Amino acid sequence: MDPITRDFYEERRRKWRRSAFIRGFVLALLLVAIGWGIYAFPREPHRGVHIARIHIMDVIYAAPWRERMIRDIAEDEDVVALIVHIDSPGGTVVGSEGIYDGLREVGADKPVVAVLSGVAASGGYLAALGADHVIARGNTITGSIGVIFEYLIFSDLLDRLGVGVETIRSSQLKAEASPLRDLSPEGRAAEEAVVQETYDWFRALVGERRRLDGAALDRVADGRTFTGRMALDLGLIDALGDEQTALDYLESLDSALADLSVETWEFEEAPGIIEGILGRIGINTGGLPHSGLPRGPRLMSILK
Repeated sequence: MDPITRDFYEERRRKWRRSAFIRGFVLALLLVAIGWGIYAFPREPHRGVHIARIHIMDVIYAAPWRERMIRDIAEDEDVVALIVHIDSPGGTVVGSEGIYDGLREVGADKPVVAVLSGVAASGGYLAALGADHVIARGNTITGSIGVIFEYLIFSDLLDRLGVGVETIRSSQLKAEASPLRDLSPEGRAAEEAVVQETYDWFRALVGERRRLDGAALDRVADGRTFTGRMALDLGLIDALGDEQTALDYLESLDSALADLSVETWEFEEAPGIIEGILGRIGINTGGLPHSGLPRGPRLMSILK
């Protein structure tokens, strides 16, 4: 092949490669734009006028997407009541507080009923306080009204391994309660003050929502757990039963609710942007790292 013909074909190959790259790049941008549109503007099913149902399961952590969904229920004119199923041993105080606040927002205009399942203790019970009416099974484990702050200590292990940690702090109380060193008396007093203040808030909330005070409040707020039957006798719940009991209660408030369907609203942990886009367009993202787990010590309101 003569040099002129060879240069001609080589130039054609270069143009084809450039063109293929540009087409591929534009196609990738288009797919990302479509995926982002689906991710950012998900289609919600049209349910019509109905009673909403949500489930609070497992250990409770702060979840903005869950709080946003509860807020959507509060603002949705097609939702006329809410049934909250709770099966949780508790969790962070902030996570449970977020659910409580959301349920009170719903309860401002619509009746809210909590149905406690196998366990609804500590933070799980705190969340249930946001409901207007609380129902449990006879053997539901509930109560555990209290706050705990707990963390591991590795200082002795590090000493045995000959590993030291150098820390420069602006004050002796900065970053106290560290797993790398023993807690100082001043640090312990500071953390105990936080736990006590949070407990006082939790206890007062129980007193306000369940209309308990004095010895009656003391009996239920010392951290112990109760069965559903015990909780009913102590005033922590309103009735024994299940979702049908909740429906009967709602119908007693308004007979028009009797013919309405109960529709489940589901919330999932919000994915990262890339994971959300890929998931929406059908690409499995199970191998991507997950960053939704809590980090560091937390104030816990949890069944021990």
